[in-house]
Amino acid sequence: MSDEPLSFDQAVAGVSEFIEVAIHTILYVRQVYPPDLFIRRKKYDTPVYQSRHPTLNEYISGAIKAVSDEIAQGTVEKVVMVIRNKEHVALERFIFSVENMVEVEPFNRGTRIENAMTAKSLVQYFRSFLIKLSMLECQLGQMNLGDDISFAILLELKDKAAPSVSHTTDPPPWVPAETQHTTAGVTEEAELHMIRSVNTGVINVSIAVQESAEKLRLEKEKRKQRRLEAKKAAELLKQEQPPQ
Repeated sequence: MSDEPLSFDQAVAGVSEFIEVAIHTILYVRQVYPPDLFIRRKKYDTPVYQSRHPTLNEYISGAIKAVSDEIAQGTVEKVVMVIRNKEHVALERFIFSVENMVEVEPFNRGTRIENAMTAKSLVQYFRSFLIKLSMLECQLGQMNLGDDISFAILLELKDKAAPSVSHTTDPPPWVPAETQHTTAGVTEEAELHMIRSVNTGVINVSIAVQESAEKLRLEKEKRKQRRLEAKKAAELLKQEQPPQ
């Protein structure tokens, strides 16, 4: 692993690859798909889980290729992975905030940038990101909100810019997202949890997870229902006990 500063191209490739690895990790940790759909691998010197479903992998890699193109253009503000229920209501939003810190001419993007982070240091940061993601269940609890959950990858651009036109057939076409899936559709009742951030000197990245108001409401209802069921069970047990 190089101890030399990152170039712009290296930073774009590194950040894009990390987002892809993180998405696979989130899908596994939040149990969007069954555990046996994933295979254990190693990345950034830490164990990770990767989907082995060809269609799912094609969707993720295609989206990330398109995201990478936009990061290189400096138009990206956020990449959002939204987990939604069967009615397509947002439950959790994983928000990758991206900020380009330097402007580099296309002909000079392979040149190392003075004072930028090294590739070796970046790997260590990404390792800590993934460790945090793997422990999400301790912070958010299990995703016990039904079996028909799904996800989507959204791109939020700066200044209402339009996505660049791809010249390949690999990335999926970007279509307008439902507002309630985006960060603009967040209500005041939602809860935001910061996970980690890193300043590479070229591109800054931070991850946060947002629990939607709908998710919090459903969980509250489930807790209330469990308490009622426990109370009824206790009352029945008391009635069945013989008198002393």
